[in-house]
Parts: sequence; structure tokens; C-alpha cells
Amino acid sequence: MVTAAGPATTAGAQSSVTEGQRLAFDRAKGNCLSCHEIRGGDLSGSIGPALKDIKRKYPDRNDLIAILNDETRRNPQTAMPPFGRNRILTDQEINAIVDFLETL
Repeated sequence: MVTAAGPATTAGAQSSVTEGQRLAFDRAKGNCLSCHEIRGGDLSGSIGPALKDIKRKYPDRNDLIAILNDETRRNPQTAMPPFGRNRILTDQEINAIVDFLETL
């Protein structure tokens, strides 16, 4: 499992958030918009819940990392793709997306 990174610089943290948003909105990579409504995204889907107020819903970032890595472990009936298990996203990319999601 991926663990949270140590403290980052403000510029580094912002860079990770920007990269996470890019990945989340990238139709060939994270493709989060195909299933989720996300502030700032176009043509969002409605299969999954709207991604908002994420830090309150998931105060432990490791829960989000686990969901992105392989939600089928927690919910075998999920429609959520196992991005980490299927190597669609790297650990670094998953962490960047989580950095972005925590800003929503």
C-alpha cells in the first residue's frame, strides 16, 4: 500500500495538486470525470458520487489511496476501476490525485 509522503514545500505541494488535477481530468489516465462530478471539470458522469468535501469525508488520506489503488478489496461490487492494482496509475500518480482530491 502507498503511504503518505512527508512534509512538502508549498511549491512542491501545489505542483502535486496541479498534477493530480491533470491526471484526474485526463480521459486516458485517471478519467475521474467519466464517473464523478468534480468542480472545474467538464462533461462529468454520475455513476459515482460527486467529489466534494473530500477531506471531511476521508480524513485519513490512506483511505483515498486504498480506494484508488483497489476499491474491490473493500467493496467487491464497486464500479470503481482498480487503478493501482491494474497499473493504470503509479503510486506517485495516485498520491498526486489524492493531493488534488483533498482540495475539493
